[in-house]
Amino acid sequence: MMRGLWAGLRGQVIVCALIVCALAPWAAPASAQSFSSRPITLVVPFAAGGPTDTLARILSERIAAELHTTVVVENVAGASGSIAGARVARASPDGTTITIGHWGTHVLNGAIFKLPYDVIADFEPVAMIAMGTQLIVGRKTLKADNLKELIAWLKENPGKATAGTAGAGTGAHVAGVFFKEKTGTDFQFVPYRGAGPAMIDLVAGQIDIMFDQASNSLPQYKNGAIKAFAVTSPTRLASAPDIPTVDEAGLPGLYISYWHGIWAPKNTPKEIVTKLNAAIVAVLADPSVKQRFAELGQEIPPLEQQSPAALERFQKAETEKWWPVVKAADIKPE
Repeated sequence: MMRGLWAGLRGQVIVCALIVCALAPWAAPASAQSFSSRPITLVVPFAAGGPTDTLARILSERIAAELHTTVVVENVAGASGSIAGARVARASPDGTTITIGHWGTHVLNGAIFKLPYDVIADFEPVAMIAMGTQLIVGRKTLKADNLKELIAWLKENPGKATAGTAGAGTGAHVAGVFFKEKTGTDFQFVPYRGAGPAMIDLVAGQIDIMFDQASNSLPQYKNGAIKAFAVTSPTRLASAPDIPTVDEAGLPGLYISYWHGIWAPKNTPKEIVTKLNAAIVAVLADPSVKQRFAELGQEIPPLEQQSPAALERFQKAETEKWWPVVKAADIKPE
């Protein structure tokens, strides 16, 4: 009887093993498909309506279509983007949480704040998505009509003018500090939870000037709601060729590149990063996306600069360039 029982059990084991073997070829594809079918949260480190948020929303629907899933944009504003940085650094490294960031969030923040994460070591680069520039802009009712007149007005009113920023230590803040040093002017910084809210107040005349991403300022400038004094680039913007460069406007060398990228949490599997990168690269090749980015003063980098490795190299180079400058200027959180 015992011999028969054991024989029966052995037969069941063999049958189970055969079932597992039969299903094994399907296991890997099912696992691979599970990532692309799960919703993805794209964390934006600033308030809705700002330049980074605008780029995220242009990309999100198209990335969702490429991966056959849903991409939810989540705005996690505050502390110059470092709250969002901490949120993503602690997220599960499974590709379902990614973040968009830029020169401020993934370079400057590391030199200015005591962060609970490392801006390089705690993230996996996914793709470089855009290269942009800043504009020096002002409220419509300012008496100044060009950069030289703006500098003269600031010198005539030391400490009285206000400059909106997306928070202490952001690109707008750092650019303003450099502008002060270059021009010998003095004005007050007014921090907001993002460039979008700051722009609302600039249009309303509640603040005087901004050192703002072109993608945020150009629509308001083209609508006649604000003045634009210069582009922080050696070349003019194709989408706004009437705005002079800082060289042409009388402040040579004040160049600031406001690039954007996508990152995932550290230790996100390579195959997931590769899949995310492929989807983003496909989206960036879409002519309608290129046109939309161009309208916002954003240039899509060449294909060879869109890889995770290229973003990693570029971010490290920017860190080596800007950290000494920021520390020498003694820029601190407000």
